[in-house]
Amino acid sequence: QVLLVESGGGLVQPGGSLRLSCAASGSILSINIMGWYRQAPGKQRELVAFISRVGITNYADSVKGRFTISRDNAKNTVYLQMNTLKPEDTAVYYCNAQIPISKIRTSNYWGQGTQVTVSS
Repeated sequence: QVLLVESGGGLVQPGGSLRLSCAASGSILSINIMGWYRQAPGKQRELVAFISRVGITNYADSVKGRFTISRDNAKNTVYLQMNTLKPEDTAVYYCNAQIPISKIRTSNYWGQGTQVTVSS
């Protein structure tokens, strides 16, 4: 099985920064897409950003110019650098990885979620 372990969440003031990390371990030969999602209280889970194995990225409009997603394929780790944080960024952030489990099949794996709270 595959395990995703997240770290880096916490409490930060508006305008501050946080860096989230998510390391995947287990029976992994490669990882296709890695991404970050978030879920704020009373709202549905939404995509924040994703990155392909070769570095193609996509961001939600609400975080463009402030967040940067990156990955280290050798470490099976994805990062989310969050700058100029706003109270609206407060949410539980989840790591996701799409991993091949056979020659013709892939599966999505999720981290446990880490709380990010932006408040003065």
